[in-house]
Amino acid sequence: MRTRIQAFFVMGAACLLLLGAALPAWAQGQEASREVSLKGFQVDTWDLLSVSHQPGFAAALDHTAKEPRKAVSNNAPEAESQDSQEAEAEGGQDEQTKALDSTATQWSFQFAYQVMPDYHQDTMDNGEVRPVGSDDYWQLRVLVPVALKHLTILPRITMRHYKNAQGDAGFGNTEVFALIIPKFLDWGTGRTGAGPLVTLPGNDKVARDEWGYGFAAAAVNSTGPWFYGLLFTQSWRSIDPTALPPGGSNTNPLGIAPIVNFRLGASGWYLGNGDMVIRYDWSTKKWYVPIGVRFGKVFVQDYGTWNFYGEYQTSLLYKSYLGPAVKNSFRINLTFTIPV
Repeated sequence: MRTRIQAFFVMGAACLLLLGAALPAWAQGQEASREVSLKGFQVDTWDLLSVSHQPGFAAALDHTAKEPRKAVSNNAPEAESQDSQEAEAEGGQDEQTKALDSTATQWSFQFAYQVMPDYHQDTMDNGEVRPVGSDDYWQLRVLVPVALKHLTILPRITMRHYKNAQGDAGFGNTEVFALIIPKFLDWGTGRTGAGPLVTLPGNDKVARDEWGYGFAAAAVNSTGPWFYGLLFTQSWRSIDPTALPPGGSNTNPLGIAPIVNFRLGASGWYLGNGDMVIRYDWSTKKWYVPIGVRFGKVFVQDYGTWNFYGEYQTSLLYKSYLGPAVKNSFRINLTFTIPV
């Protein structure tokens, strides 16, 4: 219990520190957006300067000035549906879709709890009883966007505090990943990119006390109510002792995470496949495939967006895989995003 309280303090302090860094940037953006306002129609200063010399600009301003700006509210489904269609028509994503997209250019603060009460303990192909994994973990994930002229860098830090079957608790191998997205690979409704992955040493009772390295790549897209994509990760060293049995390999399993979310109208409710990571063990040439379902709701506010969801997951294909296979897993999550 004492280690858990210490973990909450560390995660909370880190979250508050990064949130404190994000708020001035958000406030500066809000102030900039108010610098030029024409009868309820907000215009960015640089956009105004760049298009003011175009023919018909004055007529366009006169036309838009007569139409009041639409407010975004979770209690106005028709308005949100129209906003979603307009955003897609303009080659972009609306706020609800951005809340589901971890590759969008926005500050993101995620806090989640996942509990795995039971595992499959059948006899594996090597004659041994299948090992169990961690009992539960708390997760803090923070994304700090860096928008440059020709590319966007999305550094992401993931901290997890585990508790294993033996009652030991401690921080796992903290992940630091930077997704690099060139502008020509961002088409508004989706994007693709790749970047380096580094894992920091963790508590040797629940993780590996060593550095690790690797890379990850992502490709996502949104069409109407659908948001979908793939995330690939490959790392070496910092082998998770609960993911594979002890051995001489320094290669972690290849991770493939399919992403599928479907928005249920414009109310903010949605369904998804959850945080399921398919693993391929290079040593044994075997696959582990989980399956899950996520049910959540997005709340769009003027100051940012909240995403609440619950998730269930189990193992689908695991018989030939020489590692833990969860029987029942439950997850609750709260994510807050701030647009850039």
